[in-house]
Amino acid sequence: MFCLRGFVVSVSCVVLIVQSSHGSEIINGKEVDTNSLPFMTLLMNRQLCGGTLISPQWVLTAAHCANATFKNVSLGVRSYSAKDDSRQVIQTERQIPHPWYEPDVHVNDLMLIKLKKKAKKTKTVNWLPLGKTIKYPAAGTNCLVAGWGKTNNKRGGMSDALMSANVTVIDRKKCNSNGFYNKRPFITTGMICAGSNGKNVADTCQGDSGGPLLCNGVLLGVTSFGGKDCGVANQPGVYAFLSEKQLTWIQKTMKKSEI
Repeated sequence: MFCLRGFVVSVSCVVLIVQSSHGSEIINGKEVDTNSLPFMTLLMNRQLCGGTLISPQWVLTAAHCANATFKNVSLGVRSYSAKDDSRQVIQTERQIPHPWYEPDVHVNDLMLIKLKKKAKKTKTVNWLPLGKTIKYPAAGTNCLVAGWGKTNNKRGGMSDALMSANVTVIDRKKCNSNGFYNKRPFITTGMICAGSNGKNVADTCQGDSGGPLLCNGVLLGVTSFGGKDCGVANQPGVYAFLSEKQLTWIQKTMKKSEI
């Protein structure tokens, strides 16, 4: 069994608990300052998801997060409960899931959200522009994940603080092997497996869906799904890979919307 990395009210994997999305919280991570990840976006309605601000007016997240309609997004959030931070809450204009998203097999699990107005660049809010091409990461590559999702398998609910963790890219063939996902579901070339390096069990979890997979400071993927439990070495997190084909879809969609 697998689990999307977000939360839905009163549902968890088969039944996700307490407002998250189809996804995850950070396992074995640490609290981070929003100044270090100013592009992090918090999406919350019936679901909790993360996202990445990729331009002043566009957020990239996971298509399965479209199960909820997000009326607004929150930027510059370090602690959700804090009253004195410099967050920006901006209404959404459109949610655009990838046109060839296949939920049963998690293919093309990407979605763009257009904001009604542009975000203002500050110390805690900034965007992370996408590159023109991205190379598929080699096994062993060290990457960063972040979100407000669950931090362990036993406790439900979101993390009040933004958390991050280092995960290690796992060879795709290994991820499809009998000891791992056994091709159920099949990990395609459009997906990246990343998790334990053999010494730790860092992972994303429910509520982290849509958040970034950053390798060497470059946005390579979007948090998609994982195993029934988070932080299990042979059930690593799986991320939608931002291939050249996906980057073309993103750029064309953004440009078309501006016309």
